[in-house]
Amino acid sequence: MRDGFYLSSYVTIPGLHRLAMVSYRHDNNVSLWHKEGSLIRLLGHWEFERMSGLKHHRTPFLSLEELRAFVNGLIGPFGVSLDDMTEIWGTPGLATTNDYHFVEEYPELSFHSIAHLYSAMLLDSETFFGGDILTLAVDGGPDRLLDGRYKRYWFTGAVSRRGVVETFPVASPGLLYSTAKDRFKMREGTLMALATATTATGRCDRQHILDSYDFTGLAALEGAPRAFEEIVAQVKETASTDPDFTEEESFVSAAMKEIQAISVMVMERNIETALERYDLDPATTHLALAGGYALNCPTNSHLMEKYGFRGFLAPPCVDDGGQAVGIGLAAFHKKTGGEPFTFRFPGAYLGRADDDLDGALAEFGDHVAEVSDLDLDQAVRDILAEPIAWFHGRSEIGPRALGNRSLIGDPTSRAAKDALNAFKLREWWRPVAPVVLEDRLAEWFEDSRPSPYMLETFTIREERRAQIPAVAHLDYSARVQSLNAGQNPALHALLTAFHERTGVPMLCNTSLNDKGEPIIDTIRETINFCLRRRISVAYLNGRRVAFKNFDRYAAGGPYPRMRQPFTAIPESRAEAVHAELNPYGLPELYLHVLYLDLALSGKFDLRTEEGAAEAYEAVDSRLRADPSLRQAAERSMRRAEHRFTTFGPDALLNLELGAVRQITGA
Repeated sequence: MRDGFYLSSYVTIPGLHRLAMVSYRHDNNVSLWHKEGSLIRLLGHWEFERMSGLKHHRTPFLSLEELRAFVNGLIGPFGVSLDDMTEIWGTPGLATTNDYHFVEEYPELSFHSIAHLYSAMLLDSETFFGGDILTLAVDGGPDRLLDGRYKRYWFTGAVSRRGVVETFPVASPGLLYSTAKDRFKMREGTLMALATATTATGRCDRQHILDSYDFTGLAALEGAPRAFEEIVAQVKETASTDPDFTEEESFVSAAMKEIQAISVMVMERNIETALERYDLDPATTHLALAGGYALNCPTNSHLMEKYGFRGFLAPPCVDDGGQAVGIGLAAFHKKTGGEPFTFRFPGAYLGRADDDLDGALAEFGDHVAEVSDLDLDQAVRDILAEPIAWFHGRSEIGPRALGNRSLIGDPTSRAAKDALNAFKLREWWRPVAPVVLEDRLAEWFEDSRPSPYMLETFTIREERRAQIPAVAHLDYSARVQSLNAGQNPALHALLTAFHERTGVPMLCNTSLNDKGEPIIDTIRETINFCLRRRISVAYLNGRRVAFKNFDRYAAGGPYPRMRQPFTAIPESRAEAVHAELNPYGLPELYLHVLYLDLALSGKFDLRTEEGAAEAYEAVDSRLRADPSLRQAAERSMRRAEHRFTTFGPDALLNLELGAVRQITGA
């Protein structure tokens, strides 16, 4: 394998479907790598939502040229462009080779799941090539671009013994959670938080649910909704209420307690089956987790505690935002022939930097009261008075704030928690995560271990609970981020100063973003947020900035991000695109059927008369055979129109699984 720069990508392909705002991938992202001899380095990883402002970014580019220009803008600070890449992997059309993946080697397993596996189990080459790892990729669904029609098994486990990997299908609770999200109209994180926020309870026959429904793949599209309905029906008969919450909130909380318990049972069954089948000793085996469900911190900690694994492996971007990392690591392992190489995940701070503080201050000059150098004693006084914004260096990757784009508050104050929730327009009952000095972790949390990416929960020691009310859940657990000086020197220094002043080695740390908006990426976005939310002080790349004139700040929403490539296409350009890609005028309804139906998607070249005629005949035949397909396509057309007229951070719906549900009737 040649030395040089490599790019892995997980991006929706450009094309005609952009006009209908149809996407096949969400959480679009790219990773830049460098190989020199046996040393492989991850130089940068960029999640498109940070630049576009579109949560779970899934919007396609219209042309490959626009996509290439966008990616070149990300990797340009490293002095390279796509033309300098030795190879490019992951996205058809952008990729320069197709020998990097495992699509043909695993005919029944989703490569999407394989990539998730590698993103977790190859975080440290010494552990991967020198020990045993049990990995579970537990997501909500596969990827249709590389796998084509979905594989039989969507979710994959693996056992790696000294770098030799054996895979097997597993079940995932992901679709059970996504069904709950759809039915309760709340995000998964909100549902998890609400489950632990109330005293409300209900009962269902958990073992019956576990034994009755299939959560392994395509069958889960039907199984998860049916399981959800049965859980909800049983809980409704037995649910209690919490007087501090509405009846609806109490019911949702009770139902989510049962869904969480069943989800844990699914994961336990996966692990116990693998331990027995592969004769693994947890005491000498690392547990690695990836996929969206791996954001479920209580499950992660429960599995570590119950089975006593040697260690825990997961990247900060465990969801699809880490697909490019997994695609890259899988490619290096495959293309080096399984020979050992050296790689260590460099930590979370792999996104963009913004060094234009002077330009930002000039833009907002009427609202800047004072600018001074960082003084840690002053910073602690500011935090004790009210929460601050903290912006430093390169942005962290993944969906959780890890200290470079954060709102920081006093963990000893309930008022600080209330203020943080008010700033973010969140429910009053939402707890706030603590960032904790790693060497003090055991003094404050039971059975704790380093957790640098906020992927585990630990119980606050009984004698410490009264001291840190802002970070405690109802059960006195907390979603912890541990930190040492090597991981983030600036934030570690702030934590140390706060500890020296208060005796408490932690701070409240929540993401710096508006409701429904991705985490902020630039200084201007930060200042805009502070002025709209009346946050008095921000620390920006080591400078203290105090604000004024809040009443005179007119902006009513987030600072504009890079929206131009992702907004509605002008009619003149849309006509030109149709002339180029759909010159024989296949009707819009028929185009949506092609996008939705996995058996037809990508099968016809609409640029030729023969291809257009074959597509028309195939779609026409499907519509006659299945009248409900016309209704599904019409709904897709209405959604496309809605996206153009109500464009916003959460306007673009993910059609990967929605398409399958419509076609299968699940």
